[in-house]
Amino acid sequence: MQTTSPPTLPWYRQVSRTQWKSFLAAWIGYVLDGFDFVLITLVLTEISDQFGLSTVQAASLISGAFITRWLGGAVLGAIGDRYGRKLSMVLSILLYSVGTFACGFAWNYHSLFAARLAIGMGMGMGMAGEYSASSTYVMESWPAGMRSRASGFLSSGFSVGSVLAAQVYNWVVPSLGWRWMFYLGLIPIAIAPWMRRSLPEAEEWTEFVAEQGARPNPFAPLFASRARSAANTVLVVVATVSLFLVFTPGGAGMVPALSVVAGLSLAAFAVQLGGKRSWVLYLSMIVTLFFAFLYSWPIQALLPTYLKTELGYTTDQVTDVLYFAGFGTMAGCCAAGFLGDRIGTKKAYALTLLASLAFVYPVFAVQDNLLLLGALLFLLQATSFGISGLLPRYIGGHFPTASRGAALGFTYNVGALGGAVAPVLGAHLASGMDLGQALAVLTFAGTVIVVLLVGLDVPARLNRLTDPDSAPDHLAPPPPRKRVRVSR
Repeated sequence: MQTTSPPTLPWYRQVSRTQWKSFLAAWIGYVLDGFDFVLITLVLTEISDQFGLSTVQAASLISGAFITRWLGGAVLGAIGDRYGRKLSMVLSILLYSVGTFACGFAWNYHSLFAARLAIGMGMGMGMAGEYSASSTYVMESWPAGMRSRASGFLSSGFSVGSVLAAQVYNWVVPSLGWRWMFYLGLIPIAIAPWMRRSLPEAEEWTEFVAEQGARPNPFAPLFASRARSAANTVLVVVATVSLFLVFTPGGAGMVPALSVVAGLSLAAFAVQLGGKRSWVLYLSMIVTLFFAFLYSWPIQALLPTYLKTELGYTTDQVTDVLYFAGFGTMAGCCAAGFLGDRIGTKKAYALTLLASLAFVYPVFAVQDNLLLLGALLFLLQATSFGISGLLPRYIGGHFPTASRGAALGFTYNVGALGGAVAPVLGAHLASGMDLGQALAVLTFAGTVIVVLLVGLDVPARLNRLTDPDSAPDHLAPPPPRKRVRVSR
């Protein structure tokens, strides 16, 4: 009697050629997405000089794109659930490319802010839509046991795009000006037709639709009756206008009240989409993601401004520092994928974030040593922003296939309002302290909160209060098959 088992292939050979092709297409989308999204952070000082903006006004240009993206991301996620992940991924690339291109034609602060609002819808249907569309597409195409790697590797594309943007900034802005950075945002459109023509649909979504015999409709609860449709249309307007006023001078003196109105409006959508069994999960996931953005986006948004204004770095030096940050994030994303598959997504996320706290204050204590600053920033971004490469896997595991695209798109984009708050809050704090100190305080505090929320598994624990039978992880591999005993 002898026990045999099939030979174990290296992990990269367990991914088929078609699955690698799917990953590459989505990864390229992430690269282009990262390139487009960080452009505004690189040219913020040039825009401020030309339009005469204060630090808070300049930071609000970053926040502007977050105001409308929650709606776009939810819509694109729903399109992915109903019509397929591939279509939503292609639409996302088209939309955020056109939106970025439009920013190059702004003639003052208000026109640029309006363009940022427009690109926010495109980023919601593009960047964060790209996030939900591409991540669900790849994770539902790859083997279940390697989905943390799929998540981490995919997210590394965003950092590659940010590094490319830093290099292009160094080449283009000194000679052609900041507008050309946005004009180049039109380039990604060239890839969309190839993706639409040559990519297969995500396997898990295709199998689910075949089994059910019908396409999912995750927005059905929002339109269950004529009265509910009318009420939700009003809520969309109320939420969008409230957020607009919160991040513009028009809401001066009313920010707390407007924030509550916007929050309650978005919570109403979360409750409806989650239903009786999952509404707590939707709300707790949004809170977790809000703080995930709050810890990561102060540095993402205002690091170039900090380097140029407080440290007096030249364009070449800023580019060098951003290389360290970008490559650190890439390394962290890839390492996070292996670590997540080995010890579990939640544990890897929480422990690595905890380690990142050791580097937050040292990064902003370095003044005139570019190499030391770069090394510390590499380590901070690898353990902090890099570990966020697990977010697609972390979020997606909480939701079933039928609603994963819309749920991921909605919760991620509403939580992304933390990214809108972060630069403005950092700029306000900088009025009473150094900008570097303000960024350190926000990053440290936000990180501690996310460590507690993820490490203690708060969203899943709260979900079990209303849905005790919920699956612990919808993206987990199936139970291993028993070994076959062969007699001789």
